[in-house]
Amino acid sequence: MLHLNRCQHLKRVIQKCFASIHVKTDKHTQLFLSRTFALAELRKSWHSISSLVGDKNIILMGPPGAGKTTVGRIIGQKLGCCVIDVDDDVLEKTWNMSVSEKLQDVGNEQFLEEEGKAVLNFSASGSVISLTGSNPMHDASMWHLKENGIIVYLDVPLMDIVSRLKLMKTDRIVGQNSGTSMKDLLKCRRQYYKKWYDTRVFCESGASPEEVADKVLNAVKRYQDVDSETFISTRHIWPKDCEQKVPAKFFSEAVIEGLASDGGLFVPEKEFPKLNCGEWKSLVGATYIERAQVLLEKCIHPADIPAARLGEMIETAYGENFACSKIAPVRHLSGNQFILELFHGPTGSFKDLSLQLLPHFFAHCIPPSCNYMILVATSGDTGSAVLHGFSHLNKNDQQRIAVATFFPENGVSDFQKAQIIGSQKENGWAVGVMSDFDFCQTSIKTIFKDSDFTGFLTVEYGTVLSSANSINWGRLLPQVVYHASAYLDLVSQGFISFGSPVDVCIPTGNFGNILAAVYAKMMGIPVRKFICASNQNHVLTDFIKTGHYDLRERKLAQTFSPAIDILKSSNLERHLHLMANKDGQLMTRLFNQLEEQHHFQIEKILVEKLQQDFVADWCSEAECLAAIHSTYNTSGYILDPHTAVAKVVADKMQDKTCPVIISSTAHYSKFAPAIMQALKIKEINHTSSSQVYLLSSYNALPPPHEALLETAKQQEKVDYQVCAADVNVLKSHVEKLVENQFILKVSE
Repeated sequence: MLHLNRCQHLKRVIQKCFASIHVKTDKHTQLFLSRTFALAELRKSWHSISSLVGDKNIILMGPPGAGKTTVGRIIGQKLGCCVIDVDDDVLEKTWNMSVSEKLQDVGNEQFLEEEGKAVLNFSASGSVISLTGSNPMHDASMWHLKENGIIVYLDVPLMDIVSRLKLMKTDRIVGQNSGTSMKDLLKCRRQYYKKWYDTRVFCESGASPEEVADKVLNAVKRYQDVDSETFISTRHIWPKDCEQKVPAKFFSEAVIEGLASDGGLFVPEKEFPKLNCGEWKSLVGATYIERAQVLLEKCIHPADIPAARLGEMIETAYGENFACSKIAPVRHLSGNQFILELFHGPTGSFKDLSLQLLPHFFAHCIPPSCNYMILVATSGDTGSAVLHGFSHLNKNDQQRIAVATFFPENGVSDFQKAQIIGSQKENGWAVGVMSDFDFCQTSIKTIFKDSDFTGFLTVEYGTVLSSANSINWGRLLPQVVYHASAYLDLVSQGFISFGSPVDVCIPTGNFGNILAAVYAKMMGIPVRKFICASNQNHVLTDFIKTGHYDLRERKLAQTFSPAIDILKSSNLERHLHLMANKDGQLMTRLFNQLEEQHHFQIEKILVEKLQQDFVADWCSEAECLAAIHSTYNTSGYILDPHTAVAKVVADKMQDKTCPVIISSTAHYSKFAPAIMQALKIKEINHTSSSQVYLLSSYNALPPPHEALLETAKQQEKVDYQVCAADVNVLKSHVEKLVENQFILKVSE
């Protein structure tokens, strides 16, 4: 359900989409709007925090032994409201017998039906209700309960539940047949709990009922306060009059709009949510998907994406699309160095970790009947990842969301280019630009800020522009998960205990990946130092050492690591904004100066603050190749050139007093010529496909990437467009693509 302010926001988005379009909205849109505003009326009773319950119920759900009854009583005492235990107050009074007797009398299947009927005949308001462990297995009764309450899932670690049930001498629960262990049954039950909850309370091992009760109340308050988690531009200037309302955006707006209207980037208005030590420890044994859901639920308000829907998105994104079940595994390389393998996705780079999920965020957040064209600048890996991600949405979403990816025609590897243009689908195109990545990225920002052009697309074609680069908050946020997950894996594998510090070393160009690691630290992961690794385009390294961001007389060099061949680092603005206590006026001045004078200098106090957490260095081309060669000789592991850059810098900068996690951002197959040169392989064939196959024949780690091998097999030439380095030419390409996708196809 939506809060009134959320409905007003959605109305604004829809009005923006249809602004100046002289057509009537279709029946589906009218139905959507009428339902939206009807739901808004229902949410009015939730608006007062002082009356936490109102006419609604707080419904506690979880497995047997989760503590629902005890926690419910504590909450009832705190709120001064009625407490209802479904077992004692509904079922046993309805049946005139105990639950265990009823189960023994009718058996598992009939018990669920009888239990469901009893709950369907029950109603309450303004109460705290503790469900049975089996209530969520009956759909009709859960819909009945959900109509008048918030369902709070008490997520207790599985082994804690098993231990509690043993102490309670519970040897059988509903649905348990002979030969089925309690542990396996409880695992199976989780699918039902995940289906129904509105908000989750993560109950770490050893948490007292009072602590859990407080968490429930905080979770309910957060669920009700739908306007509490908003986003501002990095260039937002705070009003002097504190009574003035600060213009802010919801998560869904930040995802849809991509770039703020003033040219800044969206960031959370408040601090990142933080997990306590016990909550982190409870995630040590969790899967990547489970970790992702817990962390992203903390960062995305359920009014933007309901928890159950978010879970479906995460499972779809990280399910069958990844070659490794661990999604982003950590491998010990040597000494105190560990490799975080971020290349097991369908296109073989770390971009998949975000771009398998962002399209689902986007499709969920946009209003119906609006068309969106996603513009993307790529330095190599983003292009194929974004085209793959958006092409795998359902057919309806593909018809209303299209993608145009712009890449430097001569600035990516041959394999990357083949992969980008080979990833074109009905709703996605690749355009080569006769310039570098910085031009592509700057041009897209210029297009976004051109209100005449964007307005023309809206009026003429009913199409709104957005972005899927890491300037989009929905693209950056999922990257936080793999940095947290890497640390938890080191704990799980016994290399460290939770709380021990680690360093992270990341090949850095646009600053998004390393910024995501900063956010992971803000959530509670103990990162000591962020090691920024640059190639010959080391503007970031120079900036971290001096505080002077200087592009004057600096030309972009093409290197073996093209994904970080970047001089204008977009996400640096987000980090400077964070360090400068959200000083939007300073950000506006600095980045306007960068555009006009091609440099800026930050104050000494900010330089010192930056250097408290960051160190940086750069790697030459010769050092990059030497690192690939020496690592393979000593460990049998092949680094891609970007990872080799990070390895060289880690060797230079890390003091070996704690582990260092090196982000491996791509599979080496994507850069076969550089790898073959590094490994001194003489039989160099001139086709990229044969080079990839030759490398796959080596008995090396990591193993060959099957999806990349399939890409190498493709012999058919795919057409794509190439354009001049002129922003007006790019605009004309965008208009043609919009017309082709949303006008010509519809009329066919």
